[in-house]
Amino acid sequence: MDDNTQSIAETENYEAWVSEEEDGELIFHLDLGRMTVHFFREEWDELRELMRAVEKQMRQK
Repeated sequence: MDDNTQSIAETENYEAWVSEEEDGELIFHLDLGRMTVHFFREEWDELRELMRAVEKQMRQK
């Protein structure tokens, strides 16, 4: 990764990373095998909220 990117977390098959655009905006990326999904900050925050809700539901089962 270059100076404008930072790995957030990774597993054997997946990686989450963030890049900073020239205008300072952060873009979050999920590498999922051969597919990469890109998120603006608001979308990333919503995805994190969704995943917390999924985790909470899974703990109740």
